[in-house]
Amino acid sequence: MTAIGSHAIGFGDTLSQLAQRFGSSVDALMALNPQIRDPDLIYAGDTLRLGGEAPSGAAAPATGGGVQGVDGVRDVSASGDNAAAIAQQFIGRNAGELKHSDELPMQSWVPDNVNCANFVSACLQKAGLIDGGQASASVDQLASNLKGDGWQTVSLQDARPGDVVLMQRDGQSHVVLFAGFKDGKPQFIGSNNVNPDGSQRISWGGASGRYEIIAPPR
Repeated sequence: MTAIGSHAIGFGDTLSQLAQRFGSSVDALMALNPQIRDPDLIYAGDTLRLGGEAPSGAAAPATGGGVQGVDGVRDVSASGDNAAAIAQQFIGRNAGELKHSDELPMQSWVPDNVNCANFVSACLQKAGLIDGGQASASVDQLASNLKGDGWQTVSLQDARPGDVVLMQRDGQSHVVLFAGFKDGKPQFIGSNNVNPDGSQRISWGGASGRYEIIAPPR
């Protein structure tokens, strides 16, 4: 995932950190994003335009082509007891800490940098959409389990908060949850590699470019 067009700003992101991560500079990012007037003030959930390519070796499943908006789709929020609303309760928590708590049925043995499926599975279980036998810490296995149980691909326009968002391409896999729309832009939430050491934290974003949204039978 090296072709970078935009990035969904996550909770805790700073412009200087993003500039360093993507081999750019604060001034260059501000030039590409005139809506940013204060380099110290950016908002989780907003889309940041990027230039160039990701630095070699940067494993950032949360980046890619980006979706700028969907015409004719009203804004919705991840409220209630769906998986995205459950995930939102843990924004800002490190997956490495969360997997050892008893707050979600996460598997504690999973490495701190690959907890995306572990977290999504736990949120789906908490929402009553799957049981322990369907859960998996592997993105590909979770996708296979869900599709085997009747989950089907839906368009972004038909997605609902709590639907599962899959990115499986170029030898990399990542999974997050669809959380609704904000100002016409799709919002995602999941366990993303946003910490400086490459470990994962529950944050906004995590999906862009070519992704697949799957939903339970409705």
